[in-house]
Amino acid sequence: MCTGALLAAGVVAAGLAACVNSTPDIAPSASTDGRKAAASSVTVYAAASLKSPFTEIASKFEAANPGTKVTLNFAGSSALVSQITQGAPADVFASADSRNMDELSAAGLIDGTPTNFATNVLTIAVSSADPASISSFADLAKPGIKVVVCAPQVPCGSATRKVEKAAGTTLMPVSEESSVADVLGKVTSGEADAGLVYVTDVKTAGDRVKGITFRESDQAVNTYPIAAMGSSKNKELANAFIAMVTGSAGKRVLGDAGFGAL
Repeated sequence: MCTGALLAAGVVAAGLAACVNSTPDIAPSASTDGRKAAASSVTVYAAASLKSPFTEIASKFEAANPGTKVTLNFAGSSALVSQITQGAPADVFASADSRNMDELSAAGLIDGTPTNFATNVLTIAVSSADPASISSFADLAKPGIKVVVCAPQVPCGSATRKVEKAAGTTLMPVSEESSVADVLGKVTSGEADAGLVYVTDVKTAGDRVKGITFRESDQAVNTYPIAAMGSSKNKELANAFIAMVTGSAGKRVLGDAGFGAL
């Protein structure tokens, strides 16, 4: 009871009312802080080829939403799907193709309908010196050329199979990597003469590599979808991040990185 308990009954009643009215100011503040903490972070799982633009978009999102933290996880799209289906706490998933997004959708793990937001095509990445003198897709099949590609289950690997078919050329890669970033790494480290990567990866790599375009690449245009996860505890924040990616700010960043617009 409050200190005025020995005063007249009317004063006591008033004092008690004051005590009762003061208690809600304490408990909700802790609960509100908890809700804020939960809603002030969003975890984004994105294809490896999106690392550069999504890192920039995440910074813009945090600046536009003070106190918000964006956690980014980049890997091959198929690897990310495996992580998510096994319970990884993703709020947003951005894939380098529709096939992997469709897998999550079929499993009932997507909230709503995915939104397509960008396109990408393959190019040949060689070292700046290009000691193997590669100038066409057909050159990749020549004896002695060490070429690296993505594994078939990865979007860039699926695109590789399509351009092989379009070109009528079968490659004999020295390795198949789990992400386009790993393919680029083999080229920049000198372990491979050439690698099939996205045009955006060559742009991001700067003067470490040069890209060689080939006409068959337009037979394998990858479309990138993005969606919120059904299990997300931060759907409002997840949808806000998606809105930035698909809005004018995101389109500018993606365009600067070399992605095609939709």
